[in-house]
This record gives sequence, structure tokens and C-alpha cells, in this order.
Amino acid sequence: MTMDTLELIERRKSLRAYDDRPVQQETRRKILESALRAPTAGALMLYSIIEIDSPELKEALSHTCDEQPFIAAAPWLVLFAADYQRLYDAWLADGRPPKRKPGSGDLYLACCDALIAAQTAVLAAEALGLGSCYIGDIIENAEKQRELLQLPDYVFPAALLCFGYPPANDNRKTSPRLRLESVLHKDIYEKKNRTGDGVENSVIDRGLKKFEADFSVEMSRSMDVWLEKWERT
Repeated sequence: MTMDTLELIERRKSLRAYDDRPVQQETRRKILESALRAPTAGALMLYSIIEIDSPELKEALSHTCDEQPFIAAAPWLVLFAADYQRLYDAWLADGRPPKRKPGSGDLYLACCDALIAAQTAVLAAEALGLGSCYIGDIIENAEKQRELLQLPDYVFPAALLCFGYPPANDNRKTSPRLRLESVLHKDIYEKKNRTGDGVENSVIDRGLKKFEADFSVEMSRSMDVWLEKWERT
């Protein structure tokens, strides 16, 4: 890893306001082809990528994803979906139905694949001068999201990403992170003593507020819906 790459990782921050410049097809392709080089379980690439260009669909997602207008304004919206449907359909088409259907472990592996590919795309975009923002709220409102995106049974929306160029007056600052010692363990999980520093206190306070918020309750409800559909199909 070069120092340039380390600097890119260090300065990356979420972007929620965008320049009017569109993301050209050539740039899109470079970013998505970079995502294809991401680590993947068993080299199976258990994900699909959905580019969302329809203004109507972007507007709808801005509402179903916890009322966030900047989603509709993003020049380029991309969904990274955990996908076992493609592989399962291929087995059936080849006349080789498997002895079992995809289960929760398969969903977990597919989510890992999708999220690693998404983050690889994020870093590629950053290297090309674009910013990005993850939309975790894509998990919410499961029934509506499934209908909007026409997702089959074994496809789960792991990560929705907004991409675009920063505006000329971009003044974002990187948000603080916990110290490495707060999250690093050796050999076994160790109960950590609170440091009581400003960053840790902020995380604790913000975490409780988010944990108790209505959108977190809805996210858990929807996750149960996604899991039930996946496991009982």
C-alpha cells in the first residue's frame, strides 16, 4: 500500500452535497470494474450492482430511506446487493438443483462480498476525485424497497451509495474516530475501561440516541422481514 493510498483513506469523508457535474460513463465503469477486484468468498462474487438513474426511483428512495432529500440529488446512485439468486438460478437452469436452499450463513457471506465490493468502489471513486455517502437506511421499509427495486427472494440490499463531485465550496471535515486502543483486542475479547475522552463520550451519547430512535426500531423490524423471506422461500 502506497502512502498516497493511506492519505486517501485518511481524508475520506461522507459527501451529502454535490457539484452539478455528472459522473461520466467512463468514470463509472472504472469505479465499478475496480469493485470487481474486491475480495470475495470462494471467488463467487455473491453480489449484484444496480445503477439507479431514474429520477422517479431516486426520489422514491429518498423517502423510503428515512426522508433524505440529498439521495434524489446525487448524480450517481448505486446499490450493492447481496445476491445468491444469480447462482441459485444458474444451478436450476443447469439441471443441478442443490440439496438445500440458501440460508442465513449464505446471506452473511453474500453481505460480506457486497460490502467489500462497495468499499472498494468508494476508494476508487475517491481516487478519481468523487465523494460518496453510504445509506444504511436502505434496509428499512423492507416491503417498499423490495417492490421499488423488484428484488427477488435471494437478493438483499446491503449498501446504497451516493456518488458525486464535491461542490466548489466544499468545507467538510473528517469526523473523529475512537483511538485504536479502544477497539483493539489481543487473542480474546477484553472488556475495555472507558477512557472518558471527548470522542468516546460523543460515540456513547450519539449511539444511545440512534439506538433508541424510531428508524433503528424500523430497521430491526425490516431486517426480520428480509431474513424471514430469505430463509423461508
